[in-house]
Amino acid sequence: MAGIKALISLSFGGAVGLMFLMLGCALPVYDTYWPLFLLFFYILAPIPYCISRRVVDDTDSASNACKELAIFLTTGIVISAFGLPVVFARATVIAWGACALVLTANLVIFSTILGFFMVFGTNDDFSWQQW
Repeated sequence: MAGIKALISLSFGGAVGLMFLMLGCALPVYDTYWPLFLLFFYILAPIPYCISRRVVDDTDSASNACKELAIFLTTGIVISAFGLPVVFARATVIAWGACALVLTANLVIFSTILGFFMVFGTNDDFSWQQW
């Protein structure tokens, strides 16, 4: 039952994060949809780690180059997702208020993605690898 509660809370976190992203785009004060490009970063962020989990055998305790590369690429994607709204705001493509809403959305959604891998990343009976 703990897995169901975690899944519901993670879906709620994702919905709240997307709400902040949509508010940063669609409020009449801001009225620009450039921050929606961050959806690509949300989709791309977990992909390197998921690929490395499939390829790497976790039985050895030593550091693995494939896993380190996946973490490096994921970190680059996350940092880029936080930097893009600031670049948009500095270039006056979006307003600073929209930038704050989008950065809040980034924080919530990437925390949700991290929570997903922390809850479902173990190899127990209720794992994301079964999906």
